[in-house]
Amino acid sequence: MSGVRSASARPRARTALGAVCGVLAAFAGLAAAQLAAALVRPEASPVTAVGGAAVDRTPAAVKEWAVRTFGTADKTVLTLGIVVVLALVAVVAGTLAVRRLRAGLAVAVCFGVVGAVAALSRPGAAWPDALPSLLGGSVAAAVLYLLVRALNRPRPVGAPSGGAYVMDRRGFGRLVLGTAAVSAGAWYAGRRLGAYGSAGATASRAGLVLPAPAVPAAPVPPGAQARAPGVSPFLTPARDFYRVDTALVVPRVDAGDWRLRIHGEGVTRPLSLDLRELLARPLVEHDITLTCVSNEVGGPYAGNARWLGVRLADLLREAGVRPPSQGGRADQLVARSVDGMTIGTPVEAVMDGREALLAVGMNGEPLPFAHGFPVRMVVPGLYGYVSACKWLRELRLTTFAAYDAYWVRRSWAQQGPVKTQSRIDTPRAGAEPAAGRVAVAGVAWAQHRGISRVEVRVDGGPWHEARLADADGDDTWRQWLWPWGATPGRHTLEVRATDRTGAVQTGERRGTVPDGATGWHAVTVRVRAADTVRSAAGAGGGAVH
Repeated sequence: MSGVRSASARPRARTALGAVCGVLAAFAGLAAAQLAAALVRPEASPVTAVGGAAVDRTPAAVKEWAVRTFGTADKTVLTLGIVVVLALVAVVAGTLAVRRLRAGLAVAVCFGVVGAVAALSRPGAAWPDALPSLLGGSVAAAVLYLLVRALNRPRPVGAPSGGAYVMDRRGFGRLVLGTAAVSAGAWYAGRRLGAYGSAGATASRAGLVLPAPAVPAAPVPPGAQARAPGVSPFLTPARDFYRVDTALVVPRVDAGDWRLRIHGEGVTRPLSLDLRELLARPLVEHDITLTCVSNEVGGPYAGNARWLGVRLADLLREAGVRPPSQGGRADQLVARSVDGMTIGTPVEAVMDGREALLAVGMNGEPLPFAHGFPVRMVVPGLYGYVSACKWLRELRLTTFAAYDAYWVRRSWAQQGPVKTQSRIDTPRAGAEPAAGRVAVAGVAWAQHRGISRVEVRVDGGPWHEARLADADGDDTWRQWLWPWGATPGRHTLEVRATDRTGAVQTGERRGTVPDGATGWHAVTVRVRAADTVRSAAGAGGGAVH
């Protein structure tokens, strides 16, 4: 078939084909950028760079809404949202290009420029980070030009009149399929190359043998786990440990390339250590509960693990650092991760005797990549945003007056001691337990202070003291259980804790910004008469042991 009258006689068909051209050009651009990012660094890919820049500029209230609404899937939702927006822009570029080619190409080029600017705006960015987006925008513009030119072929001399353009459908189809195939190949190559680039990091973690601790942790007391179905495990498995950070792509650091620098104000002997030198120092094992400042009352962003690492205070003293209480010049320790994240920690808290660690192990194994391999900070008693830097590469001594770390610049408090909190794990909200003896149980935490008392009340009535599980020190959460004589009907259960200083958890409801949520966790359940319920266990209650 030599030619068919083009879409100028059928505007809707031509517009639809233009949209296809735009989407295909965007895919080609993303594939080229993905391939280039594999050679630069994964964080430089356009989707990741734009997503990271969006996270950086999102108001704290919106960010909290996202975490509250989507939980740990917030990064996936953000990535999908960026892809959808990009697809819509691509449709606009394509439909515009069939009528005004230069305008459509300008939109494609702008796509690359926006990605490059976003990449350069990220913490720790360097000029090569802009290259994948610029390449992607250029490829997208070139592919769009070729496709639209093929779609808009001028009518040959002598062809029947009535249309400004003709289109060789077979030729255009071959061009579309060929472009899609090449783009898919480039995308796959980029993914494989990226995986190959992280293979060394994967192998370095698999081959890492952690030394035995010089100071091992005591065994977890046998009575530390409350005997009630539905209560969280006392030690949280790494696969279930919460993850809240800004990294859309988890950094995969090769242990052989890792190095830590300690410098700044009050440092008289700057240190530079590789992992081998760090592991040669005495290692300490300690159970510590970590909590995210984004955790709503009763939320899931708390986890307890056995950490292995080097005492951070020992390293700072070796570098000549003194805490402010002893005349030290610096009151803030700024930790920087390999992806540029900065977290500011009070020097006094790190050096006051608590087990602040540069952790290399979690629950008896090297840190998972998602939790900071090869080295991260863990400081009991402080929220993670001011203490728990993952993928650590630098520690700089400075002052709070001189420098605001990442989260402080985004409306959070400079210092974030953990608030006393408690949570009901069972029964769950909306459960329908049988009337009779029901186990009400959960966890409470006040890291570095410890929990001395937990109380539960029903429907605003008097407080009843719960039975505390055995304590595993003051730096971990403590489980508790209260046997409730449940009566039929709708009931609201509330819990509060008291820490070892005597401070009672406040019932005043406050949000997470700027320094952590407060209030009593409450769940509402519907208790059914015993003869109308299948079983207490099946209805969400729990037998008391």
